[in-house]
Amino acid sequence: MTTTGLSAFETTVHKTNAWLKEIMEEMGWDDRHRAYIALRAVLRALRDRMTIQEVADFSAQLPMLVRGIFYDGWQPTGKPVKFDLEDFMDIVWSEFNYEPGLDPEQIVRAVLSVAKQHVTEGEIADIKDILPRDFQDFLEV
Repeated sequence: MTTTGLSAFETTVHKTNAWLKEIMEEMGWDDRHRAYIALRAVLRALRDRMTIQEVADFSAQLPMLVRGIFYDGWQPTGKPVKFDLEDFMDIVWSEFNYEPGLDPEQIVRAVLSVAKQHVTEGEIADIKDILPRDFQDFLEV
């Protein structure tokens, strides 16, 4: 018996849990909530730095639940926001209340590493092409 009774929901919950588990493994964490915060922070910061077309293209490859996290609260007016890599890291770190000893660069690398395992290389290359050079190291294919 399924929890929701809908296979589409069961599938997206399963896929989202897999993403969270992979982030936990990348970070050496045993806290699923921290992995969720990391996923949310990185995807939303990336979303706000991408063109609207690229947001749509990228999100089409995300599991339905992750896509909801990605789009939640999004206001496309004025996007992309032109912030640099330091600002990007600050946005991610702020989601963890600037926790001492936490490396936002490691979080970004972990989340993007997981995303690269589930999104096509072509889509990652498209995102890489529209981002500033200092972001591109994080998306090496």
